[in-house]
Amino acid sequence: MCVTAVESRPAGVALTPSPAGHRPFGARVKAFVALTKPRIIELLLITTVPVMFLAEQGVPDLWLVLATCLGGYLSAGGANALNMYIDRDIDALMDRTSQRPLVTGMVSPRECLVFGISLAVISTLWFGLLINWLSAALSLGALLFYVVVYTMILKRRTAQNIVWGGIAGCLPVLIGWSAVTNSMSWAAVILFLVIFFWTPPHYWPLSMKVKEDYARVGVPMLPVIASNLVVARQIVAYSWVMVAVSLLLTPLGYTGWFYTVVAVVSGGWWLKEAHGLQSRAKAGVTGAKLKEMRLFHWSITYVSLLFVAVAVDPFLR
Repeated sequence: MCVTAVESRPAGVALTPSPAGHRPFGARVKAFVALTKPRIIELLLITTVPVMFLAEQGVPDLWLVLATCLGGYLSAGGANALNMYIDRDIDALMDRTSQRPLVTGMVSPRECLVFGISLAVISTLWFGLLINWLSAALSLGALLFYVVVYTMILKRRTAQNIVWGGIAGCLPVLIGWSAVTNSMSWAAVILFLVIFFWTPPHYWPLSMKVKEDYARVGVPMLPVIASNLVVARQIVAYSWVMVAVSLLLTPLGYTGWFYTVVAVVSGGWWLKEAHGLQSRAKAGVTGAKLKEMRLFHWSITYVSLLFVAVAVDPFLR
């Protein structure tokens, strides 16, 4: 979920940008792909495609699925590129972002800006002309929310940045539904809320691991300004709400027994991990023994299992 530094250097020391004459074509292509943050987009697509199966109550048109995925990739890729353009100053000072293309000089800031805006325009027209304009509006809204609200306004100002900024990552659920139906539904809203309450307890464990990076550049992620115990308690609170919301689909008639079983079992395991982290934090455990990354890694598995169940459930009812 993050780009990890692979070159040793003193903390806070930026790498020397690559001269324009030392940027091989293949490396440049890889750099532009890296601007889109493909590993993050994979997770967004995991929440988009299954919702299309639920909306269709079966197998949706495969061309529509492909078109939605491509449009989603272009839109999210544009947002991520613009995020890197805006954050290039702090990316140069953080260990976990030290290999990003703007830091290494493989891509210039101007090239990144043009690339990001171009993807934003192309993706919006792609959705509007090939799918529907509701999906186009949601896609553009997600991009603008991530770039303007999260990156430009919230990220460097408040510890609630990932809570409200995470709304951008929830919108692919609505895009998947609207691509099939050209409308909205309470089922889509519930899954939107699952991702909304999932995002903070997914990201805060990673922030606990790399909080020195964020502290160095003055980004007030919750683990930077609060103790491990306070963060763990927040994680537990959001986790309980997330699991409870995930179980609303069945009593409202949108899913059956298979989804319910997966939601209960995977949610129960999530709560076990969240409470385990809280117990270790309460006992004053720090460093590697805190094992905060266990919950981070499980969070990716959890959302994958839950949304696979969303896709499979219509075939078992």
